[in-house]
Amino acid sequence: MAGDQSLIGSIGVLVIATRGQAGPGEVLLKVRGGTEAYLAWSPQPIPKGATVLVIESRGARTVDVSEWADPLNPFPDDAV
Repeated sequence: MAGDQSLIGSIGVLVIATRGQAGPGEVLLKVRGGTEAYLAWSPQPIPKGATVLVIESRGARTVDVSEWADPLNPFPDDAV
């Protein structure tokens, strides 16, 4: 099944941590005017609550993700 290519480049938040090759997590993505949950796979484990970037769509509501740090916020731990 072909993936949904429009999801590539989307930013989401993990609601269930990924476990690398041991299993997927779950990511919430803002799509089509709402928020939808997708299974999220990653090469390395990523913790719950992490911001991620969708790098590939596998189809069947499943995506590959990579941990994401916003380049416009280079010091996320600094209080403003």
